[in-house]
Amino acid sequence: MKVTVVGAGAVGASCAEYIAIKDFASEVVVLDIKEGYAEGKAMDLMQTASLNGFDTKIVGTTGDYSKTANSDVCVITSGIPRKPGMTREELIGINAGIVKSVSSSLIEQSPNTIIIVVSNPMDTMAYLVHKTTDLPRNRIIGMGGALDSARFKYRLAEALGAPISDVDGMVVGGHSDKGMIPLTRMATRNSVPVTEFLSEERLEKVAADTKVGGATLTGLLGTSAWYAPGAAVSGMVQAIACDSQKMFPVSTLLEGEYDLTDISIGVPVILGRKGIEKIVEIDLTNAEKAKMRESAEAVKKTNGLLEL
Repeated sequence: MKVTVVGAGAVGASCAEYIAIKDFASEVVVLDIKEGYAEGKAMDLMQTASLNGFDTKIVGTTGDYSKTANSDVCVITSGIPRKPGMTREELIGINAGIVKSVSSSLIEQSPNTIIIVVSNPMDTMAYLVHKTTDLPRNRIIGMGGALDSARFKYRLAEALGAPISDVDGMVVGGHSDKGMIPLTRMATRNSVPVTEFLSEERLEKVAADTKVGGATLTGLLGTSAWYAPGAAVSGMVQAIACDSQKMFPVSTLLEGEYDLTDISIGVPVILGRKGIEKIVEIDLTNAEKAKMRESAEAVKKTNGLLEL
């Protein structure tokens, strides 16, 4: 399994590190446009191999896409990160051009690859890849829902005073502060609904904190988070590499599912060797359906800013 990560910044480096540490990939290529930057990150990471016990080879390159040839999975993290006060949508002008160019260059070298989009605004960037490449929809995946769900479970465990291993929950909808839909109704602690432990008011607070999870970290760090996004990507790549048929909420192109078409937005899917093996349609309440429609309208509004 060969994996390419485009962008050697904090998120890209975390993706490469977590993928390497899990030791399921034979090679990870890190590519960046800044001279020597990816090479330096790769060398630094390779010097942890004996300490962390992995055999994955990590290679860095400055803009040489030939080094990415025959990649099974390509992860696009490149683009400008959020700064405090910025929305993900404000990044579209610069990041759209970057993602379009990067995806084209990757597919030229690896026509059979699966692409995971991390760059923001993530749903719109995933949609852009769908619209500007010939890849089938099962091979273009937006990362957001996996990250948002991890943040949801963190907040649930915090509210419950429980270990996170006890908690399960999912976020669907758009990867934006207003568009996320934490499914509190379906969240559980060891298969017991969390509504048995937490009041409606407390669950509303959990959902609200989840939705601004990225903005909260941006305010604290002065830039976008990187550990959790890197971990989310590594989990998705591992599910593909190992054909584990694991369920993740991800941004995928819908063609009638959830009564939505021509939009990439977060819903649960099964990930395996083909990428998205199946889109899972869950029964939403009327209130949840209304939130999904509202979220989709916001994503489509952002999509409308693209120059396709």
